[in-house]
Amino acid sequence: MIHSPPAASATRILAGLLESRTGQQIAPSRYWRIQSALAPILKAQGIPDLDALVAVLSDPDNEQLLQASLDAMLNNESFFFRDTAIFAALRSEAFPALRERRAHRKTLRIWSAGTSTGQEAYSVAMLVDSERDKWTDWKIEIIGTDISPSVIARARTGRYSQFEIQRGLSVDYMLRYFAQDGEDWVIDPRLQAMVRFQEDNLLKPRAELGRFDIILCRNVLMYFAPETRHIAYSKLERSLENDGMLMLGAAETVLGQTELFSATREMRGLYSKASGGLSGQSIIPPPLR
Repeated sequence: MIHSPPAASATRILAGLLESRTGQQIAPSRYWRIQSALAPILKAQGIPDLDALVAVLSDPDNEQLLQASLDAMLNNESFFFRDTAIFAALRSEAFPALRERRAHRKTLRIWSAGTSTGQEAYSVAMLVDSERDKWTDWKIEIIGTDISPSVIARARTGRYSQFEIQRGLSVDYMLRYFAQDGEDWVIDPRLQAMVRFQEDNLLKPRAELGRFDIILCRNVLMYFAPETRHIAYSKLERSLENDGMLMLGAAETVLGQTELFSATREMRGLYSKASGGLSGQSIIPPPLR
């Protein structure tokens, strides 16, 4: 149930509700996003304005509408191979290091946290498949999670519009890994089977996902307040193997944010556990001579 002072604006109440439930902040200068994001819900429900919506959401029986409103306000921006430098580093540096480090067991577990509609997780699957001769006999698990049930449902379909398919995908990858179905494009079932999607909240006790060799949590923590960011970092640290790798977005860093992770020297956006004996050291092995 929402409790708010009478003078509080509807946008401030909704922004506070979004942050308390998901950790994601909307700056006051961007409160205009709330009105535009919720406009379709207001129209569909016959609710005249945001003040009326807040009143409706104060009824605990309207949890489903509350969840739909939160989903609409979340920033679910995503596209294939977002930040090409990161994926180039995965291919040329991170994956070779992990193949060497996990050669004895031939298993690799990858977590795409805040995966939105699945483009990041499927991009990782395409990257692995494009070099499948290097992963012969390996068991590779890719798990994509997001707090939003609606985007997870979309990710599971592997279905994207013409506009979405053109964002970040080369023509080669588009034709190799997708089939056109009417106006949409559907990912190859073989790649779809490589990825498992499920709901998860970085601010709540973790789902039983196990530990991962590499976690991609990109462009997620930048929307969190410092105190909620600390909670998220703690969850990521517990979910990562001691010699694993954490990848953040291009505009994110652990410096001044947490003592649980340390930056590596070689690769932008790649971090290691501070407690894993790798602090201040390269986690990328030197080239063989």
